[in-house]
Amino acid sequence: MANISVRLPPEIELGLAEEARLTDRNRSDVVREAVSEYLTQQQRKRAINEYADEMRRAYADPEYADEMRRIQQDFDAVDNSLELIEIEERATGIDPDEKWWE
Repeated sequence: MANISVRLPPEIELGLAEEARLTDRNRSDVVREAVSEYLTQQQRKRAINEYADEMRRAYADPEYADEMRRIQQDFDAVDNSLELIEIEERATGIDPDEKWWE
């Protein structure tokens, strides 16, 4: 394990000492956990930003945007068809929420 030296302002050092005391851990463990959580958070932020950038680029492409609209329309059509089936089943006395396979 690598050793590093970090200078902390007094208020952060006091908070670190207090956290270590309250959690019955040493300061190194608290710092290690904090750095690990920070790095994980930064990786998540980068991944989300990369995904958002990719989506912005994709939606800027008119062909992609048209395809997404077509997919949404197809999904809406299927959803509407399922709703109609449920309405018909209820009208004939069938409960579509009942699990017939049990």
